[in-house]
Amino acid sequence: MAAPLSVEVEFGGGAELLFDGVKKHQVTLPRQEEPWDIRNLLVWIKKNLLKERPELFIQGDSVRPGILVLINDADWELLGELDYQLQDQDSVLFISTLHGG
Repeated sequence: MAAPLSVEVEFGGGAELLFDGVKKHQVTLPRQEEPWDIRNLLVWIKKNLLKERPELFIQGDSVRPGILVLINDADWELLGELDYQLQDQDSVLFISTLHGG
């Protein structure tokens, strides 16, 4: 069984407005059978952190287009996107590049 993980989840570029305006969250992900990956993290975020309008953050089982995801300051596209396996003390940053008019 995978041990619980402590990760920092951060939202910027307006995405934090969907999370009660809180930019940084230090979260402990519970122990589970399979290793934590970004796909599982998004489900957890939707259940536990997201306060309103999930359609502005999640689309299908990923983030919606226009949200950049950085893992430890690297573009998630270089790290396997949804399949990236989280490590203890990882930092995951979601930045919205969509600005309402």
